[in-house]
Amino acid sequence: MRFEQYHISEDIKESLAELGFKRPTDIQYKAIPSILKGEDVLAIAQTGTGKTAAFAIPILHLLQREQERRRKPKHLLQCLVMVPTRELAIQIAGVFQQIGQYTELTTLALVGGVDQEQQIRSLKKGVDIVVATPGRLFDLHHQRVLDLQYVWLLVLDEADHMLDLGFNKDIVDIKKRLPKKHQTLFFSATIDTHIKDLAYAMVHNPIRIQVSPQDPVSKNIDHAVTYIAMDDKRFFLERLVKELPGQKILVFARTKVRAERIQAAMKRVGIDSLVMHGGKEQGDRLQVMDQFREGSIPLLITTDVNARGIDIPDVDYVVNYDLPEEPDKYVHRVGRTGRGMKKGQAISFCSEEEKPLLAAIETYTGNKIKERIIGTAEYRETVALSEDLPNENWKELLKQAEQETKKKKRKKK
Repeated sequence: MRFEQYHISEDIKESLAELGFKRPTDIQYKAIPSILKGEDVLAIAQTGTGKTAAFAIPILHLLQREQERRRKPKHLLQCLVMVPTRELAIQIAGVFQQIGQYTELTTLALVGGVDQEQQIRSLKKGVDIVVATPGRLFDLHHQRVLDLQYVWLLVLDEADHMLDLGFNKDIVDIKKRLPKKHQTLFFSATIDTHIKDLAYAMVHNPIRIQVSPQDPVSKNIDHAVTYIAMDDKRFFLERLVKELPGQKILVFARTKVRAERIQAAMKRVGIDSLVMHGGKEQGDRLQVMDQFREGSIPLLITTDVNARGIDIPDVDYVVNYDLPEEPDKYVHRVGRTGRGMKKGQAISFCSEEEKPLLAAIETYTGNKIKERIIGTAEYRETVALSEDLPNENWKELLKQAEQETKKKKRKKK
């Protein structure tokens, strides 16, 4: 079935055609009819499968139809989308704006880290859809500048993370302030029994939509693990970047301090990189994302602030420089590549002390991650050839690597 055959607004069909949306993805095909019927939905699908459009398309249609019926006031807040990060809020607001470009509906991203006065002015002027992070949402709600009395569509994107962060009580409080009859949509790539129970407690008879639940990692992603000592990881990242000139590489570190140190290590060997974490000012974060998206600097080192939901076109490689401490984060990290119909590569650098984290990831995904073996000679050669080593160390390690190679050749004979 093509989008042009759907019973949705012609304005929305026109923008979908311009954006190259011809046929719905699996999650869109399964979710859109239920949302159009007014049903509560709990949708679980792999990253990169078009979840945002799966709720944006029907919501825009429903709101446009309601706007035409109502006539006045022209703009009335009726849809609230809650997300865990600022970047995701801005991205989702952008999707609503693109798909709704030929409608008269307006969308506003409410995020922290920026002055709220402009946001307040926009709210007073009137908006139809708000995409918000919890902090700024609750702040403006308590200031009584965010009127929720007409909101009949509530979306929780990355729902597991929202609920797991402890926002469930706040979400319940928000729902109490909505009209008694409202529609609730939960979307996520991963969900466990505890979070599922929390979600079900907030809705009545939701339609559960699950796409490819057996393997949360997309088949478009070739993911592997290699064993590298913690202190040697920078040498292998250097080698990977130099062997893949011009390719877009997203590197995940465990903390913002680690991310900064990795960037410094790359700088020492003449590799330009961007760094992104929660400690950055919002303006800097947006600038970094723009630079990486356009590819002017194709290496981004980040924390898990960029692991969820963020759609960065054409990421060729994801590198887990540090393995995540929570296994579901692995799924979200590697999901930044191999999006849509494109193929992607993901490699994890696993140190000896991280092996329990690797075991937890494999248990969570239900699959053994393919091991990429680095021979002793290749390992030493990678370290030896790094530009981040003093000359004397370089020569000694290279000599060791050559000797190791000769030994292996003699054994083969």
